[in-house]
Amino acid sequence: MLSPKRTKFRKAHKGRIHGLATRGSRLTFGTYGLKAMSAERITARQIEAARRALTRHMKRAGRVWIRIFPDVPVSTKPAEVRQGKGKGSPEFWVCRVKAGRIMFEIDGVPRDIAQRAFELAAAKLPVKTRFVARVGEEG
Repeated sequence: MLSPKRTKFRKAHKGRIHGLATRGSRLTFGTYGLKAMSAERITARQIEAARRALTRHMKRAGRVWIRIFPDVPVSTKPAEVRQGKGKGSPEFWVCRVKAGRIMFEIDGVPRDIAQRAFELAAAKLPVKTRFVARVGEEG
């Protein structure tokens, strides 16, 4: 699973995800992409599950680019622990995804296979998504 090698700070504030994505909102590498239509935190496990669904449907043909990276630590306290005594330890990593962000791109497969692969991947993610194709592609 994806996680940073090192970070400047061990724990992060929860924060809020405001606005639309300006960076990463256009296809850069592949011909087809999966775009987030709502803002959400996506965990490293969800990214990995979506990636596996993509590559499995494509039968490992073509190429996949993951355009998001989980770099925000999420800390939780153990079950049945009283309040106070500081913040919990980091448990997993998430990526804050804004609406309009391209999360995955693929190339080297037909459109119908790409569309079905992204449907399977989208089922693993907590955001509403849209299939996007490079300008000039049929359909």
